[in-house]
Amino acid sequence: GGWKRMEIKINEFAQEVHENAIAHGWWDEKRSFPEVIALVHSELSEALEEYRMGFGPDLIYPGKDGKPEGIAVELADAMIRILDYCAYSGIDIEEALKLKHAYNKGRPYRHGGKKC
Repeated sequence: GGWKRMEIKINEFAQEVHENAIAHGWWDEKRSFPEVIALVHSELSEALEEYRMGFGPDLIYPGKDGKPEGIAVELADAMIRILDYCAYSGIDIEEALKLKHAYNKGRPYRHGGKKC
């Protein structure tokens, strides 16, 4: 019984994502932090649009030229953009995730009093 400790290797994946972005020309010109955040927002807006069109979160379907589409794909795109920036900036996202998750586990139920 019990949970096995899961070793995450997100930093390695982030480096792969960043190397692919470089290889495809996305860093030929330096991107500002605000630009990166706007691009992440655009992916999240595309996920919302998939939802508004009535697609469920588990549906992945082929779009133009066989490109995968759907809520999950748009969320993946947002994460890929975030990981790309993390690798570019030298952010240890694994450590940040572990620290924040540990902190959140100790917070009170529905902390902050907000509705969402």
